[in-house]
Amino acid sequence: MKPLAFAVAGLILAACNGATSQAVQSEPAVRPQSGSPSSPISHIVLIVQENRTFNNLFATFPGTVGTTTGKELVGGKVESINLTKEPLESPRILRHTYGGYKTAYHGGKMDAFNLIRFETNGHDEGTLPYEYVDPTDVAPYWAIATDYAVADHMFTTQGSSSFPAHQDLIRGGTAIDPTESLIDDPNKSPWGCPAPPSTTTDLITTGLKYESHRGPSPCTSDFPPSGSYETLQVLLDAKTVSWKYYTPPYEGNNATNWNAFLVIASVFNNKTEWNAHISQPETNVFADISNGALPSVSWVIPDGVNSDHPGYKSDTGPSWVASVVNAIGESSYWKSTAIVIVWDDWGGFYDEVKPPKLDNQGGPGFRVPMLVVSPYVGQNEISHKTFEFGSIIRFIEDNWNLGRLGTTDETTKSIASMFDFNQSPRSFITIPSSRSKSFFLHQKPSGLPVDDE
Repeated sequence: MKPLAFAVAGLILAACNGATSQAVQSEPAVRPQSGSPSSPISHIVLIVQENRTFNNLFATFPGTVGTTTGKELVGGKVESINLTKEPLESPRILRHTYGGYKTAYHGGKMDAFNLIRFETNGHDEGTLPYEYVDPTDVAPYWAIATDYAVADHMFTTQGSSSFPAHQDLIRGGTAIDPTESLIDDPNKSPWGCPAPPSTTTDLITTGLKYESHRGPSPCTSDFPPSGSYETLQVLLDAKTVSWKYYTPPYEGNNATNWNAFLVIASVFNNKTEWNAHISQPETNVFADISNGALPSVSWVIPDGVNSDHPGYKSDTGPSWVASVVNAIGESSYWKSTAIVIVWDDWGGFYDEVKPPKLDNQGGPGFRVPMLVVSPYVGQNEISHKTFEFGSIIRFIEDNWNLGRLGTTDETTKSIASMFDFNQSPRSFITIPSSRSKSFFLHQKPSGLPVDDE
């Protein structure tokens, strides 16, 4: 690792309780998995956080592409603006729909974030998107990037918000037929098959025409019969590769908008499938790790208060992620696991890096952070390669020879390049944080919707 990175990391980690240490590795027997992985990795855990651009969390992380100076469009002229350093407990929720993305993107110039308009009052957001988080508030994330790996060119599949983003993270795209894809959020909650009958979705055509409220109910049973909307569930089940989706409990309200499988009728309407694979609450992941019951593929969705969501006035997200990482790292699963941490959408915050060439699904969207923790990644490994959410899907598919879904899993590069499976597995380095696993096990559910845009 570069000396500068060590120095900065030392300053940041000093803000955390505890110190980085080598975990003692135990080797109890782990239940055999039904799939046959093509690498030393037999467990992939995808932790999904909320609403942050890469620059918002890692603007000044050494060795990555970040900035504390942005561009804004004032009176038709491009001007420089200094980004403000803010706490993670941001009180504001900024617009991060497709319309806001198009405005900020400005034909690839990335200079009109100030002209994004609030949906509530139609006023320009002005300087509000131009901020980055104080590194001391996200010290566990910086520790992960320092001790393991970070990618600074991970782009969302679409320039949109949480509803399509979480679909993209289980299938790599949201096309419901050959010419139209889901985009933005349904007009009512909850998002998915239990939505009220009058719920509609927004679509974007392959010609990038936005069709407001022209889409079907957010349940695959209402999607066009001609469409094929398979998820990793189908491929995993076909090869008997175990999987679970750890999520806050569904209680018939909008507190679980992030549960992507609420949209998938073959899961939601099948009690056997739902009970086998949807694990509620999300803290069940700790018990499964302790009991040797961690499945081959896991999605871990936080309670809204632990999600990094702006506007919730909470800074517990980094500790939540650290607690899951530490639980795996200090267990028998360490030597066979890859943990991928990603943020679902851009949250309306500034980012300087232009997305790759635009496609016909309304994307790629802006950069989000991606961290990778595994005994097979280097220390302070920084990847500048271009990835999208389909890159994660492709990595999972390739690891178990699942085949392809035929979405962006076919058009993006796998994140496999971040791993070195020829190296001896590294010992786990504990991630310091101000709150432990016990804190989250005793935390009362917030009931907050994980996203409302």
